[in-house]
Amino acid sequence: MTRYEDVKKNEKLLIALTSLTIAESEELLAVWERVWDEQVATNQTEGRDRERGFGGGRKPVLEKDEDKLLFILCYFKTCPLQIVPGHMFGMSQSQANERIHRPDGILKTALAEMGHLPERDPEKLAETLAEDGESNLITDGADRKIQRPKDNEKQKEYYSGKKKTHTVKNNVVAGAEDRKVKYLSGTCEGKKSDKKLCDEENLTFPAEVTLYKDKGFQGYEPEGTETRQPKKKPKGGELSIDEEVENAVISGIRIVVEHVISGIKRCRIVKDVFRNTKSNFNDLVTEIACGLHNLRTSYR
Repeated sequence: MTRYEDVKKNEKLLIALTSLTIAESEELLAVWERVWDEQVATNQTEGRDRERGFGGGRKPVLEKDEDKLLFILCYFKTCPLQIVPGHMFGMSQSQANERIHRPDGILKTALAEMGHLPERDPEKLAETLAEDGESNLITDGADRKIQRPKDNEKQKEYYSGKKKTHTVKNNVVAGAEDRKVKYLSGTCEGKKSDKKLCDEENLTFPAEVTLYKDKGFQGYEPEGTETRQPKKKPKGGELSIDEEVENAVISGIRIVVEHVISGIKRCRIVKDVFRNTKSNFNDLVTEIACGLHNLRTSYR
């Protein structure tokens, strides 16, 4: 059976299964263990009339905290059918399903305590960015495929004519210098334009911040923020040499957000077709994938 003590002897294998190096996983593990003990003990004791003390009864398949963390990270990184990680870690498919949905909130809490989760509240974004001190920001949309909804109205809602498939999306705001995800929007249907999503959330930015964007954000000008966007070629005309140089400079900076989105999608759960139908789970895994990207970036 797959166990953390065996996997960490081969760092390449550990990275392949979790996307984290030994140093990164050990730092996350230290916080994970404390959060797990606090939350599980609270959930199992508060408001319950127990016949025996907490910790009694049949022992779980994964007794060690590091194996529990390895299991959920492996699922996020590789996104297999649930029976596969169940077989790898010595449990049934139903046990694997429980293991997937039980610790995901604990992983989010651990990443939050480490300061790696992106901001989710548009009204608090300006304050968060001011504390961070990043002056050059880049925004872009990130689409993800989902299974075709069985409900006819839902499948129409989530069908993206541009992608010719059913998708959901989030807008991200990343730092051009530290390459971390500063803000993650709510999850919405993929056919909604990047600009419309920004307008609906009404993001706030601190003064003296430069926001780089692509042509999908044409007309998006948040108050008090300088924006830079590649200039479109006029109909029937050509760009001047200076305009082409300026576009190249902007694109060279804006490409960072593409690398950030690629880093988020190292977790294949937000890259492959999303199959899980649990309510709000799609949004949760995207937030955790951003947190794991920020954790890796802080090291690398």
